[in-house]
Amino acid sequence: MALSFDYVVRETATNLRRNLLMTSAAVLTVAVSLSLVGAVLLLKQGVSKASLQWKGDVELSIFMKVGVSPTQSQAIERELSQMPQVKKVIYIDQQEAFAEFKRMFENSPDFLESVEAKDLPTSYRVVPKQAEFVDVVGRRFENRAGVQDVVFAREAVETLLRVTNALQIGIVIVAAVLLLSAVLLILNTIQMAIYNRRREVAVMKLVGATNWFIRIPFMLEGTVQGLVGAGAAFGVVALVRNLLAGAVGSGDTLGNRLLPPSGDVLGTGLFVLFAGAAIGALGSAFAVRRFLDV
Repeated sequence: MALSFDYVVRETATNLRRNLLMTSAAVLTVAVSLSLVGAVLLLKQGVSKASLQWKGDVELSIFMKVGVSPTQSQAIERELSQMPQVKKVIYIDQQEAFAEFKRMFENSPDFLESVEAKDLPTSYRVVPKQAEFVDVVGRRFENRAGVQDVVFAREAVETLLRVTNALQIGIVIVAAVLLLSAVLLILNTIQMAIYNRRREVAVMKLVGATNWFIRIPFMLEGTVQGLVGAGAAFGVVALVRNLLAGAVGSGDTLGNRLLPPSGDVLGTGLFVLFAGAAIGALGSAFAVRRFLDV
């Protein structure tokens, strides 16, 4: 028995109308669960962005004053290189600092326009041979001529990662429970639709309808439910991200550093849409399987 496009669309629409309450519940659950999944993904991207300047095992940064003399800067570099506690020293000039600054604050174009490379300090990224040498190296340069600030990366990064990892774990657990609920709701919706039409399904099989001829409209029904819920989740994630962008404003703040760029939101949204469609299709396929002799 041939399967026409018109038949599939008509049967899918009929099934969705017949089970409007269950369909709405399934869509809502998918939307809530995938919103949390999207939030977790964006949070991970934000944490990666916030820790950008601390990559490469850098334990501390020595920021020089803007306009520091070459003599003072070279003295700091020479002393760092001669310290037995130091494994590696990386010099970040103003152009490199500005390139990094633009990546970190790409969400704040107004703030970027007000800053030029010449406004940023040069710095030395220092990797000590052992973690316990961080304080020894850092304290030595805190009050040195030409030094603006010494920032200990380990403390900042460990605190940031500890808080965000705990938050991510909690959100992942809640999202997993809700995703399972969404699959079960979609499965139950499809099962009810097939049960209500069990005589019609039996007649179709008697006249030669294949299992796929019966199965596809129900799978498409689940896919539609998953896509609608995922679309709503995408909208919620994008809206919340934009609201947060307006709330944190511009400037060198933790909130701004954790805020993912708009491009990451689009990528996350596409993943959420794919996940919603997959959840709907797989849940429906499993539900139909229980009613057909495969």
